[in-house]
Amino acid sequence: MKSISYGEDADNLRVDPSSGHIWVGYGGGALGELDQEGTKLADIKLDAHPESFQLEKNGSRIFVNLPGSRKIAVANRKTRAIVESWGTGGPLANYPMALDQQNHRLFVVRRFPARLIVLDTVQGKRIASLSAVGDCDDVFYDEQRHRIYAIGGEGGISVFQQRDSDHYDEIGRIKTVSGARTGFFSAELDKLYVAVRRRGSQAAEIRVYTPAP
Repeated sequence: MKSISYGEDADNLRVDPSSGHIWVGYGGGALGELDQEGTKLADIKLDAHPESFQLEKNGSRIFVNLPGSRKIAVANRKTRAIVESWGTGGPLANYPMALDQQNHRLFVVRRFPARLIVLDTVQGKRIASLSAVGDCDDVFYDEQRHRIYAIGGEGGISVFQQRDSDHYDEIGRIKTVSGARTGFFSAELDKLYVAVRRRGSQAAEIRVYTPAP
């Protein structure tokens, strides 16, 4: 129906549940906003390429991973401006991100070293830090079970239990395949999907996991 140019390295895409607008992270550092008709509305400029980002459902903030500048930027999508930034400190390569809005918690997995970091979204302070599967590229929050699923190219899925908003445990590490680090958790279908690339004579596949109990 329509083609919209966003230059190079378009990465993550999100739909704003309140406005229906679409946000895309791209290029050397920007979040682009467009409406459902494909009309470009605005850009929020960033100082590094954006990896995963999350939109508040009941607020106007966007949390953005910026591994190139070793921080998480907080943008206001109404004013289209950066309002805060939180440094990552020592850990590097903060790519995947998930949000627990009810408990004001942000989950970020860093690759060097491989750790799940839990942040308070009110003040940006670190709440918890746990060892995680290596080479992580996707992380999801299971609101029903209060669990976090981190998919890592090291060949596994780290499963964390949220005991309460301040306390977390890794309750399991499921073996997958080396290089499988992309996935999707569907709360509606209650399934975790993991993409596995072709390996020699074995064809590429989508593995489907059902959380239990």
